[in-house]
Amino acid sequence: MFKDFIIDDFENSAKQLEKLIVNNKKELDNILKQDKKTYANFVVPYQKLSLKLEEFITPIFHLDSVKNTKLTQQVHNECLPLISIYSSQLMSNEKIYSAFKDIQLNENSSLNIEQQKVLENEIREFELGGCGLDKQKKKELENINLRLSELSQSFSQNVLDATNSWEMILDNKEDIKEIPKSDLQNAMYIDKDQKEKYRFTLQIPSYLAYITYGSNREKREEIYKAYSTRAPQNEQLIEEILNLREKEALLLGFKNYTQLSLATKMANEEQEVINFLYDISKYAKPKAKQELQELKEFAYKLDGVKELKSYDIAYYSQKLKEKNYDIDEEYYKPYFEQSKVVEGLFEFLNKFLDITIIKSNTPAWDEKVKVYNINENNKTIARLYLDLEVRDDKKSGAWMNNWHTHCIMDNEEKLATAFVVCNFSPSTQSNPSLLRHDDIVTLFHEMGHALHHLLSDVKEPFVSGINGVKWDTVEFPSQFLEYFAYDKDILQMFAKHYKTNKILDDDSIEKLIVARNFQSSLTTLRQIEFALFDFKLHQHLYNTNEVQILLDTIRDEIAVVKPPRYNKFQNSFSHIFAGGYAAGYYSYKWAEVLSASGFDLFREKGVLNTTLSSKYKEFILKKGGSVDMDKLFIKFANKTPNIEALLKIDGIIS
Repeated sequence: MFKDFIIDDFENSAKQLEKLIVNNKKELDNILKQDKKTYANFVVPYQKLSLKLEEFITPIFHLDSVKNTKLTQQVHNECLPLISIYSSQLMSNEKIYSAFKDIQLNENSSLNIEQQKVLENEIREFELGGCGLDKQKKKELENINLRLSELSQSFSQNVLDATNSWEMILDNKEDIKEIPKSDLQNAMYIDKDQKEKYRFTLQIPSYLAYITYGSNREKREEIYKAYSTRAPQNEQLIEEILNLREKEALLLGFKNYTQLSLATKMANEEQEVINFLYDISKYAKPKAKQELQELKEFAYKLDGVKELKSYDIAYYSQKLKEKNYDIDEEYYKPYFEQSKVVEGLFEFLNKFLDITIIKSNTPAWDEKVKVYNINENNKTIARLYLDLEVRDDKKSGAWMNNWHTHCIMDNEEKLATAFVVCNFSPSTQSNPSLLRHDDIVTLFHEMGHALHHLLSDVKEPFVSGINGVKWDTVEFPSQFLEYFAYDKDILQMFAKHYKTNKILDDDSIEKLIVARNFQSSLTTLRQIEFALFDFKLHQHLYNTNEVQILLDTIRDEIAVVKPPRYNKFQNSFSHIFAGGYAAGYYSYKWAEVLSASGFDLFREKGVLNTTLSSKYKEFILKKGGSVDMDKLFIKFANKTPNIEALLKIDGIIS
């Protein structure tokens, strides 16, 4: 039923991939030789060949992210050009493109919605892949795509290496006196002279612990500077990446890379996105100024800080949050033990979506990875891998990665598989993994992505799960699920003290809910700053110096917190230089309008309203990418999404 995560003969993966590609090419030649090509005899086998390749390569690339070694890097780098060249050649193959066009012309009216959507998407992708270009330009495009793949991998590896290569050792108790006990336990070690010392790194749990609670201002700046200047060598990669993306766009007939990016998104025009981002900033900036002024006054009154710096923001924000809402993160952590949180999340999903998630003894890539089967109507429908704890050999951040896709092939149902990866505090033999509430929100977010992929009942693989979903709406299910992490009834399903099993009291839960919008305008402006930087960066060609000038210009216009000149945030902006968000980082806010508008319904009628949750499951999760999300949203919500819902739920307007 499921394929286990075991990679046979990993060292020779590139050779196996070569054989698979050769076989795929032969099979493609065979189906192209058919005189009368139909959906059944051409599109279906074409999808099968694609699935076979994807299911082989996904674990190899995934392993490089979660168990990174010299060997995984070597194998990844051997496989990358093979898959990149094959994909480029495939997507510029005029014969395949013509076959899709002919089938659409001859059969479209007799095909179902899913099949029509497959053809529509594939024809668009082939046009974006270079069909219509002459032989020389196709080769140029192929070389561009290969080099971009290599640069993306190098960018990501540089960030990981820089993150792992830095540490700050402290032995002065004054420097660590405010660090929460659980974070201190993770940082403590005994050196060779049997002295107790504390190690802080750029891994997110460790970095956040010191930047938020570190008593020594100089040490806070030290770790902030190290974090914000990571991977300086990426500066040169950025310039090459931007040049190649510009060339790619021009080759394909677009004015710039932004227009190329929008070809696969719901937003229609560049100005539509620009106006959208400025509209939000117009509401958020006045309130963000108030939030910053309150923080400055608080820091001055508390410690006589005359000039609040970027490395002070998290520290004094936490103290102000504790003062305003009486919230002590350390008090909450014992109630958010990782395994209990996961159990509670599954209990909520059982009530919300009528699914049961059951532990499996399936092998994985690390002993701490947990594997689960998802059951619906007493039938196993999908498999989920959870890899939640930070490791040195694991790339930072949080993400969902899809492996298998639900579909019907050869009259047989194939079941979906997905990986959810986070970087929470590690558990040890003596200490469990205790989470911050922000970590819980992150887990809900990634589970939202996973459910979107795993619960699909679409039969055609190319539009099942997250496949075929337009990029600026793919964040809708993930952001939507985040809101439930702030609901009292849901929190009480898992907010249980790991020692006493006592449920977190109503008053403490209410404080979390009320504090949700603490500095929400500052957070919103920061997202707008990143989104505008990304979007404008891809509208024109910039060299290295101009990239910094653009970022500074946007900060002058949008931001109320100005970072120090040494801050080189862009050098570790993996979302746009090593992920899929180039000229699309705005998608987070774009999709948030959908998620806020959708959650509004549950606020009105109850978070566990089964009628609403059934509609959400039926029209959003089950349909995958078979229908565009704007149409599905209206079927689910009986209304169009609006920016006002987002501004209200974030407390920016009343």
